[in-house]
Amino acid sequence: MRLATGLSVLVLGAGAIGHATLTSLDTEIRRVDPFKDMKNRPEAGHGTNLLLVGTDGRERIGPEEKRKYRLGGAPCHCTDTIMLVHISRDRDRASVVSLPRDSWAELPEHTDRNTGERHRPHPVKLNAAYAEGGPALTVRTVEQMTEVKIDHYLEVDFTSFMKTVDAIGGVEICTTERMKDRYTGLDLPAGTHELDGGQALQYVRSRHVDVASDLGRMQRQQRFLAALIKKATSGGTLLNPVKFQAVGRAMLSSVRADAGFGADEILALGRAMRGFSAASSEFASVPVVAMGPVKGIGSAVKWDAEKARRLFRMIREDRPLAAAGPRRAKAKLVEVSPQQIRVQVYNGTAEPGLGRKVDAALRATGFDTTRAPLNALSGPSPRPVESTLVSYDPRWDRSARSLAAALPGCVLRPVAGQGRTLRVTAGTGYDGVVPVRAQDAYQGEFGAVTGDQVTCP
Repeated sequence: MRLATGLSVLVLGAGAIGHATLTSLDTEIRRVDPFKDMKNRPEAGHGTNLLLVGTDGRERIGPEEKRKYRLGGAPCHCTDTIMLVHISRDRDRASVVSLPRDSWAELPEHTDRNTGERHRPHPVKLNAAYAEGGPALTVRTVEQMTEVKIDHYLEVDFTSFMKTVDAIGGVEICTTERMKDRYTGLDLPAGTHELDGGQALQYVRSRHVDVASDLGRMQRQQRFLAALIKKATSGGTLLNPVKFQAVGRAMLSSVRADAGFGADEILALGRAMRGFSAASSEFASVPVVAMGPVKGIGSAVKWDAEKARRLFRMIREDRPLAAAGPRRAKAKLVEVSPQQIRVQVYNGTAEPGLGRKVDAALRATGFDTTRAPLNALSGPSPRPVESTLVSYDPRWDRSARSLAAALPGCVLRPVAGQGRTLRVTAGTGYDGVVPVRAQDAYQGEFGAVTGDQVTCP
């Protein structure tokens, strides 16, 4: 994640900056050889694939910042975040796939870089590949798991991440509810926030703000990367050589990359991606089938083998992951994705066709309506409803609040035992449907979303 944020600024800005500036930054990069002696690699697909690795290196962070941002303890010299980034052949799309660091993985045969012992293939968590064999073993393991050939490797640590965010002037993040994590010190009330480098590090590291743990953290990391791309492409950073160079130097102060990723490669990518924006990026996570303790390695995440194969085949074939659909950059943020909310519409007025009208409007903004609206008025003297009513089972209160946000002026009414289907009774005061979208939007089998769907409205 930390590497990805810096890389996005570096790559996207290259088209507007001279080769001399980039060459001066190129000298800052420390080089590694993650492809040394590699054999039996996957066939190359279309486009460019980068493995972005964030490590927990904190050696160069001062004691005051360590206390403030809860960075005590010794670094583990393992991968804190792993992302596979695919840049399309025509350079108009970047697909970012998060690989859970606790994924069950089988390391290929290798020599342990710490003990010098030769190890046969054995199961571990994915982030242990770096601890046992560094960048080379990490690349080999990811290629073995995904069957995607890695073209470039980039790695960054905590210090570089913080400096990069500060150099770009902070990043805007929106949250629909309070986020508090006593382990990282993160404490954000619901609303919109401009995060500096230290706060941003707390945000992308937090694992204890919800029950989703690492999977929830990956979604927050994706939202942050989308927000940073939005800031970089709309705030003038990329067109200001002085500011761009400051951002580039902040990021490159501790980055490590393969020898093939230098000024020429950056410049070629940047020139081709001049029209890039948050909407040009898409984010997904490897589908998982189970989480829990695994004998010998502890709590781990197992991938859904069939869905993961389809996901990485789409990467190899250079196909977009996010489903095509209307952009809703101005949609109101809600807690639950409309696609996950089942709705039955009733017409509570004497106006013919109002039920069908409301059903269609809710369906257009993403709600899972029954498409069969009913008439709420019955009896010899039916009385029309004035305010639109949302009836819901208290167990689905978050869904109810998300639905109510789409219906201005509606009234919420809890009904115990109603079940998961929410009931909307359209009243005479019905005034249309407001587009809404979830902070962690649901879309397709890979949960893929474009950057403009997860940034602040």
